[in-house]
Amino acid sequence: MGQSGRQAGGAGGGDQGWSLTATAAGDGVQIRLGLPNVAGEPVTAILALSRAEARAFARSVLAAAGDAAERTFPRPGGRGD
Repeated sequence: MGQSGRQAGGAGGGDQGWSLTATAAGDGVQIRLGLPNVAGEPVTAILALSRAEARAFARSVLAAAGDAAERTFPRPGGRGD
């Protein structure tokens, strides 16, 4: 098919906690999020997105990551701006 990307994360020591794969699919993108243990069972969420939806999703994830980083690493002097 098209290009794909993969990211995995979770606990250290080689124990993969989750996986994220994005693959070109027709005129859009398929995103798969795999979680190894939800209520004792592995779960995979599959999102089939148009290119516009995929861009909006990526912008939202990037914004959320930036917000989390700002909360984790506050600016010197305690200013939030």
